[in-house]
Amino acid sequence: QVHLVESGGGLVQAGDSLRLSCAASGGTFSIYGMGWFRQAPGKEREFVASITWSRGSTGFADFVKGRFTISRENAKDTVYLQMNSLKLEDTAVYYCAARLRRLGSYNYWGQGTQVTVSS
Repeated sequence: QVHLVESGGGLVQAGDSLRLSCAASGGTFSIYGMGWFRQAPGKEREFVASITWSRGSTGFADFVKGRFTISRENAKDTVYLQMNSLKLEDTAVYYCAARLRRLGSYNYWGQGTQVTVSS
């Protein structure tokens, strides 16, 4: 069982930066990859970024390319989402997730952290 805890959310102004953290515990040795998703009010949850646990291969949604980066610190079992040049439309609850296999859905989810971008 993998337990995920997000942190780092908050209220920022458009153009600011914010770094989210996701600390994993439990069976982290079984993790293949980690991902960040977000859900804005009235919208469905959407993929933001992902990273593989061992090789650090990354993937990004088109709407965050060039603004967000994802990284991991294996020694701390932590994944980060660095968000730069934040826009109003980035306002959402951001969720961290872990998956055990290369293909298929994510198996474990965190409780989410709120990011609010104001003008």
